[in-house]
Amino acid sequence: MPKNYCLNLFSTLWARDTSWIDTYVVNHERIHTAQMKELLFIPFYIIYVFEWLIRLIQYRDAHKAYLNISFEREAYTHGHDLTYLKNRQRYASFRNFLK
Repeated sequence: MPKNYCLNLFSTLWARDTSWIDTYVVNHERIHTAQMKELLFIPFYIIYVFEWLIRLIQYRDAHKAYLNISFEREAYTHGHDLTYLKNRQRYASFRNFLK
């Protein structure tokens, strides 16, 4: 597992080492929190794992599968845009679901 990682559980951010967390990471995780809230949390995690499994079969690489989860694509694409959440359309991550 990468040295620098964090986990967003029910909109609470968990990290072993917080020294590397910057505004990009916080915004990335805020995007995930918006995704979780619109799906009422539990379905978010079910879809996340299901899509990761599908992507794992598709790419045969765990990290590449992770990067291609629709929720992650949205968060990585817009993580640097600190105004993104103000204008984000609901269910925006599903635009990338079948790609």
